[in-house]
Amino acid sequence: MTDLPARLREVLALKELDQGRLDPRIFQDPEIYELELERIFGRCWLFLAHESQLPEYGSFLTTWMGKDNVLVVRRRDNTIGAYLNSCPHRANPVVRAAVGNAKTFVCNYHCWSFDADGKLRSLHEESAFERTPGFDRSELGLRPVAQVDSYKGLVFGTLDPAAPSLADYLGPFSYMMDTVLDNDPGGTEFLPGSIRSEISCNYKIPAENFASDALHARYTHASAAQVMLGRQVPLLGGPDAESFQVNANGHCWEFNLDKRGNAATLGQPLIKDYLRGHEEQFIERLGWPRAWAVGSTSSVTIFPNFSFLPGQNTFRVWRPVAPNQTVLHTFVLVNKNAPEEVKRAWRIGAMHTFSPTGLFESDDVPPWQGATGSHQGTATRKHHLYSALGGGSRVSLPGAPEGLNVFKGQISEENARAYYKRWRALMLAPTWGDVSSDSTTAEMP
Repeated sequence: MTDLPARLREVLALKELDQGRLDPRIFQDPEIYELELERIFGRCWLFLAHESQLPEYGSFLTTWMGKDNVLVVRRRDNTIGAYLNSCPHRANPVVRAAVGNAKTFVCNYHCWSFDADGKLRSLHEESAFERTPGFDRSELGLRPVAQVDSYKGLVFGTLDPAAPSLADYLGPFSYMMDTVLDNDPGGTEFLPGSIRSEISCNYKIPAENFASDALHARYTHASAAQVMLGRQVPLLGGPDAESFQVNANGHCWEFNLDKRGNAATLGQPLIKDYLRGHEEQFIERLGWPRAWAVGSTSSVTIFPNFSFLPGQNTFRVWRPVAPNQTVLHTFVLVNKNAPEEVKRAWRIGAMHTFSPTGLFESDDVPPWQGATGSHQGTATRKHHLYSALGGGSRVSLPGAPEGLNVFKGQISEENARAYYKRWRALMLAPTWGDVSSDSTTAEMP
């Protein structure tokens, strides 16, 4: 799809985005979805695992990179490898389990077996293969993910060998990631287990929601806030609000400085006590304003589909399975050094708020599904969507690295526009070398 049809190129250009208008066709067009699998999920760095999920040699899990199933495993040398979960013989999945520990992986079709390094070790009726001219088992191992790397416990992979390094891909946004990943000397871990749910929506809608949309919080979550907080979510958009949106390379974080706004919604006093008791440590390690953002009212998306909520500590992957269908994988992150009762409180709080039966997630899903459904209407999809909120709000942030774009006020759509500008740049570029340098920095007047 290097030479795009004129109709598709016209949609992808998002010509009105710089004026705060978004073309709804990007949420429902099957051709755009197929191109996303190639140009977004086929070459961006995607979240694969947390290192704590792979504690020892042979620990493995299976996950997805777009629609490619992937085996992630701790290898003999203690490094983490990732391979297409597809036997080189007839493409049958080699591993059916979601998680486990194994030193050998055996395809249940023709009994080809592979070790944790992805090498082909044995075959059923092996002598028949050995007699075949040109047979070379060294060429028939599991196909490795092109690049695998980690950042402070989070493991990412890309299917594109020409992709920039993970450090360059994250860029200055790693400064913000340290707010949750490096506020304690012991590092972080995922609690055991995860939740899988299905949502009838385009993956970009919740990804954008976490990137930018604090606007919905007070209204959409009014009833949930009454239950969990005993009050409404405070107004977040006043002229004196100490809040921000920041982004780099399409990665987006919106937050205010209320310290424990997100954490408070979990209804777990132990968590608030834990955060309050570590404030001096947060200040020492992170400085202002990040120390105030550890548990504050905030949300984050790492482009394209990895999101989390600081304070609530729910981490989630929006996996696209169709233009109008997303599978959500949810995890809970905690500091390793946190007391066990605090970790348990975070697990319970996450289940009560951001799970398929959680109060806040039950609020979010119907609008996401409603927006996706509306985009399928032949008349509705002709009308561009307003996305101009927050223009002209660029500010500086003390201590922020060069290249981190900062805007005053979390009731804004600066991050949403940055997310879609990055999406546009990647979708229009046949290769990484053709991606415009940083089309996310332009600010509306």
